Parts: sequence; structure tokens; C-alpha cells
Amino acid sequence: MSPTPSTFISAEKISARVRELATAVTTGIPPGPLTVVGVLRGSFIFTADLVRNIERELACDFLTVRSYGDATVSSGVVEIVADLASPIADRHVLLVEDIVDTGLTLKYLTELLIARSPASLQTCALLSKPSRRRTTITIDHVGFEIEDRFVVGYGMDAAQRFRNLPYIGTIDDPQVV
Repeated sequence: MSPTPSTFISAEKISARVRELATAVTTGIPPGPLTVVGVLRGSFIFTADLVRNIERELACDFLTVRSYGDATVSSGVVEIVADLASPIADRHVLLVEDIVDTGLTLKYLTELLIARSPASLQTCALLSKPSRRRTTITIDHVGFEIEDRFVVGYGMDAAQRFRNLPYIGTIDDPQVV
């Protein structure tokens, strides 16, 4: 039997913060075509809740990347598993991540997307762990800054488990999952 994650950030607190982030995105990205790019798999629930609260016309697209696999720490190597379905040239782009840990994935993805000539590019992360950074990056919109804990739920997983939790939980030893 695997451990039940302890509640770290409640569903109510997440919902309130997502609405605040959506307001900041709605007012902070210039007028014009907007594409919200969710980074799969961990951000899918956050991205869905965020776009439902953004009050402007937008398109959604997704990138599937791998840097963790089933490990609990990033390998530092980012692999694009599935690319965007549509071009982003001349569109405003909001790149949405579940969690920014080392920053290597976000840095790689922002460089990749900038090379595709968007009108603008902003980033949004539900969670940020600044103590784990291995590169300098800027996150335009951050839901919560957290200490170095292993978190699951609200789309995030431990070996593909716990994504369906409505809250963000912690697991003391993710190796036992």
C-alpha cells in the first residue's frame, strides 16, 4: 500500500490563486492572438483551469516533454516527445508549466519558442522551487513559491500516480510509491 500524500496546498487555495493568475494574464499580455501552450503531462489540470479563467479569446496547444521519466529528480536533459500542432509566429504565447525546479526545462522551452518568432512570450508556473535552480530564468507569473519538497496532485505525479488529487500534496519518501 502506498502512502497517502499530506495536503500541502488545498484545492480552495489553488482555485483562488489560479483566478488571480488568469486576471494577471488577461491584463498583462498585449492585445492580439494568444496561444496558451501547456507543458504535458504535469500542467494539464492547471492549464485547463487557467484557460477557463482567462477572459479573452485564445487558442490552446501542448508540448510533451520528458526530463524526469519516472525519476524524482530531473535528468537535466529535455526531450521533446510531442511538438506543437500549430505555428506560433506573430502570436502572443503563454507557456504554462506545473513546476519549475532546476529551470533547465523552462529555459530550453523558452529558447525553443522564441526561435519560432512569437509576438511575445510569457511564462506561467503553478509552483516554483527557487532553491533548486541550476540556471537563471524569469517566470512571469508564479502561483506559489515552495521549499524543496516532492509534490504530487493537481496533475503532478509520482511514477504516474496521484495526478487526480484535487490538492497539492507531499510525499515524504517518493521512492516508496
